[in-house]
Amino acid sequence: MTLKQFPLPDVGEGLTEAEILGWRVQPGDTVTVNQVIVEIETAKAAVELPCPWAGTVRELLVEPGQTIEVGSPIITIDLEGGAAAEPAAEGSGKIGEEANGRIATLVGYGPRTTSARRRPRKGQAAPSVQVTAPPEPVAAPQVAQQQGGYVPLAKPPVRKLAKDLGVDLHALAGSGSGGVITREDVTSAAGGAVVGLPAAEAPVGRERRVPIKGVRKATAQAMVDSAFTAPHVTEFLTIDVTPMMELRERLKSHPEFRDVKITPLAFAAKAVCLAVRRTPDVNATWDEPAGEIVYKDYVHLGIAAATPRGLVVPKVHDADQMSLKELAEALERLANTAREGKTTPAEMAGGTITITNVGVFGVDTGTPILNPGESAILALGAIRDMPWVVDGQVVPRKVCQLALSFDHRVVDGQQGSKFLADVGALLADPGIAITY
Repeated sequence: MTLKQFPLPDVGEGLTEAEILGWRVQPGDTVTVNQVIVEIETAKAAVELPCPWAGTVRELLVEPGQTIEVGSPIITIDLEGGAAAEPAAEGSGKIGEEANGRIATLVGYGPRTTSARRRPRKGQAAPSVQVTAPPEPVAAPQVAQQQGGYVPLAKPPVRKLAKDLGVDLHALAGSGSGGVITREDVTSAAGGAVVGLPAAEAPVGRERRVPIKGVRKATAQAMVDSAFTAPHVTEFLTIDVTPMMELRERLKSHPEFRDVKITPLAFAAKAVCLAVRRTPDVNATWDEPAGEIVYKDYVHLGIAAATPRGLVVPKVHDADQMSLKELAEALERLANTAREGKTTPAEMAGGTITITNVGVFGVDTGTPILNPGESAILALGAIRDMPWVVDGQVVPRKVCQLALSFDHRVVDGQQGSKFLADVGALLADPGIAITY
């Protein structure tokens, strides 16, 4: 028995996935070279895929209606007694030969094979299986099969540009990988530079490019994932934190805090941990695969920190078990470690709720994005001397703005408002902490 698995190919324009519409064969069927075996639907069109080998169908690996990525195996063929398709002559310009009255899309591509193994069924030995890598196009193909006819290989923005400029794509030989027609091919055919289009090259010395990698790349992906997964809601609260700042000054002279750096962030951290007790939803997680909300009886407090390597969010584990002094010490350690670029993976993992202190940059407030897997993030703004009404009189006070973003799947408006109000009350009057 000689088994091969046929992977879903890229049928044109760099598509990354397709849906299986329906199979034309079933396990046990005998297939011939170029016989259509499955119909798929991409973002562009419905396409029939021919089999590149002759043999017997052993297993259909994907169910109709399932969307899979290019390169994923879709069918297993037993080649015993069959033959593989012969590649078309290089430079022929054709991607396939005619099959069953339609033009097949894959013959003429040169397949590559790699070894792989599938898990055997109970009581069976594991047969050797070859997985054919995604097909590579023949040299300089200028057209791709789509819905029974030929169309030039060009991405939608390039097609629109060609239409706007009156350029016939069929007359162009693409300079891109695999014969894909590029933007430059179109503008060149239109006579060079086009009014209203960005210049091909920037002025020398007036731009610089830095690779997106490391912390910045990971942070960017995490923020995009969060922003387009969790429905964010942000609420704002302006508070008088004069009592908190007065308490901070008194603690500086207290023997127990003599060698501790007490910051507004430390007070905010303590306030968040206390407020979580009354609104545990902000410390929960939405588990989509399980269809559950996971409530956590601990607080692993994330602290967003700007470093030379980018934004990192180390965690104070079990912050809810710490005193104000312990929190202040932990925050100072995390800040020093982050600045030195020595934050460990363990210190970055497992957060349940986060604080971002934008006030250190002189910023009043913002709309922070949730860290993936968390349901709330608090932005702590700058503390400024502002006019404030106290007992009917306008007097100068220490004023701060808070912003709370939360996942509306887990936290509703009432819960978010209650939590933010609790944090604000604790910062405005730290003495009420004894009531929590």
